[in-house]
Amino acid sequence: MKKTYAIGVDYGTESGRALLVDISNGAEVATHVTKYPHGVIDETLPGSGLRLEADWALQHPDDYLEVLRQSVPAVIRESGIDPADVIGIGIDFTACTMLPLDSSGTPLCFDPELRANPHSWVKLWKHHAAQDEANRINEAAEQRGEEFLARYGGKISSEWMLAKVWQILNEAPDLYDLTDQFLEAADWVVFSMTGQIAKNSCTAGYKAIWHKEQGYPSVDFLTALDPRLADLTDTKLRGAIYPLGTKAGGLTPEMAQQMGLPAGIAVAVANVDAHAAVPAVGVVEPGKLVMAMGTSICHLLLDNSEKQVEGMCGVVEDGIIPGYYGYEAGQSAVGDIFAWYVEQGMPAYVERAASDKGIGVHEWLEQQAAVYKPGETGLLALDWWNGNRSVLVDTNLTGMMVGYTLQTKPEEMYRALLEATAFGTRKIIDAFTDNGVSVNELYACGGLPQRNRLLMQIYADVTGREIKIADSTQTPALGAAMFGAVAAGSAAGGYDNIVDAALQMARVREDTFQPIPEHTAVYDQLYAEYCTLHDYFGRGANPLMKRLKQISEAATRGALVERNQ
Repeated sequence: MKKTYAIGVDYGTESGRALLVDISNGAEVATHVTKYPHGVIDETLPGSGLRLEADWALQHPDDYLEVLRQSVPAVIRESGIDPADVIGIGIDFTACTMLPLDSSGTPLCFDPELRANPHSWVKLWKHHAAQDEANRINEAAEQRGEEFLARYGGKISSEWMLAKVWQILNEAPDLYDLTDQFLEAADWVVFSMTGQIAKNSCTAGYKAIWHKEQGYPSVDFLTALDPRLADLTDTKLRGAIYPLGTKAGGLTPEMAQQMGLPAGIAVAVANVDAHAAVPAVGVVEPGKLVMAMGTSICHLLLDNSEKQVEGMCGVVEDGIIPGYYGYEAGQSAVGDIFAWYVEQGMPAYVERAASDKGIGVHEWLEQQAAVYKPGETGLLALDWWNGNRSVLVDTNLTGMMVGYTLQTKPEEMYRALLEATAFGTRKIIDAFTDNGVSVNELYACGGLPQRNRLLMQIYADVTGREIKIADSTQTPALGAAMFGAVAAGSAAGGYDNIVDAALQMARVREDTFQPIPEHTAVYDQLYAEYCTLHDYFGRGANPLMKRLKQISEAATRGALVERNQ
C-alpha cells in the first residue's frame, strides 16, 4: 500500500518548524526548525533605528515565508520521500498575531514609505501596548451589557484583534486608512500559499470576538467605542470564516516551487498553535484539559454546553473539536519566566557548576531544586512576569516573590518560580470546576513537559491530578498535519474528520505523573497563600504593581524622546 504524508507547520514565538507525518499512524518522519531571521522585534525597528516603547512586540512577515522556503524542503530532503506523496499541509500559529495589508494582500511594512511606522508591522501575540484600548473596550461592554463579554470571562485582552486594531487607529490613523484588511498572520500565510483569503474560525472566535451565529460585535457597540470603527467588520475585517479542517485552497505553482512540493495539494485553513495540539494528544471529548506548555501556557478544554467562567480567554462552539464547546484559558509567561531567571538572575558560579558537570543551567537548577521538599524553600511567587492572562486578564500586573533571606539559593528561587506557574494553572482549573466545567485529567504537550520532570511532578502535586504527556515533541505541528490530512479528505488518502484522524495519528506516553498525597497537602497550604497574594495585588486592594509601572512608563517615554531626537 502506498504511503501518504501530511506536513504540519508550527509557527512559534521565536521560530517555525515543519513536521512530515505518516498519515496512516502519525509517525513523525522528519522535522526541521527555522529560526526567524528578525526574531521578536521589541527594542528597535529594523531599518529605521526607532526605539520602541514598553510592551511592544513586533515581527517581520517575511520570516514566516522563510520557514516555508527552508523547513519544508528540508523535511522532504531528510526523509527521501517522493514529494508527490504529500497530500496536505496544515499550519498553526501563535495568536492573536495580526498585520495590516493593502488591497493586494501585501503587508504594509513591505512598503518602503511605510516601514518606518511601527504600526505597519506584524503585532505579535504578546504585544501588550494596546492595554488602554482593551480597558476601554471592557468598560464600554460592561456598561452596555454586551452579551459577548461573558464568553470571554468578562474581559477582552489587549493581545486580541480589536484592541490592536483600535490602537493603530488611535496612534496611526493615516496608516489605518491605508489598510485594506487586518488579518491574522496565520490566515496571511495560508493566503500566501493558496492565493485565497480563508479566515479560520479558531482565531476569529477566540481572538476577534466572532460568534458562529451572532458574528462580530454589533455596529452599535463599535460606534459607541469610536465612530471611526463603525464599518470595521464590514470592511477591514470582512471575509468568510471557515471551520477547522476546511480546505482553504490548493498550493499555488509559485509557492510549490519554493517549497519543493507539487502544485495543487490541499492546504487547510489555519489554526491556533495550542488548539491544534488537542486532537494530537487524542483529546476529542470533555473532561480532559490540555496544557500546551512553552514560553506561555494555553489551557484547552471541551464541554457539552456553554458556561460562564471568570477570566477564560473564550468559549467557542466547534472552536477546537466539532460538536463541542471549546474553552481556552492561559498564562502569559511560563517558560519565559524560567528563561528570564537563567539569563538575568544567575550568579556566575551556577554556570560554572553546570559546565563542570557537562549539563545546561536549567538541568543543573532542576537537579538542585528537586532535592527540596514542598514548602522547604520558604518562598512564594506570583507568576505575572508578563502580566496575567487568566483569570484576571490584566497585562499591567507584574511578578513578585516573597520570603527571601540571606541564605536563599538560586535553585530555591528557581523552584519557587516553577511552583508559581503551577499555582497559576490550579487557579485556572478552579475557575472551570467552580463554574461547572469538569476537569478530570490533565494532558501536557510542548517542550517543557519533555525536558523538566520536576516541573511536571510539581504540577501533578499542586493540582492533585494525574498528568499524561504527549509522545510527540512537536504536538501542535502534528495537530496541524492532522488537519492537513482532513483538508485532503479520505478520497486523497487522508481523513474526512478530525476525530477519525486523531484515532489513528494521536499518541501519548505510557508513563504519567501521579500526585504524591503528602506533597499535595503542603501545596494546598501554599496555594491558599498564593490566592491571598493573587487577590490582594490583582483585584484592586493594592494596585502597587500598576503604580510602579506607570512611573516606569513615564520615565521611559521621556528617555525615548531624548534618544530618538
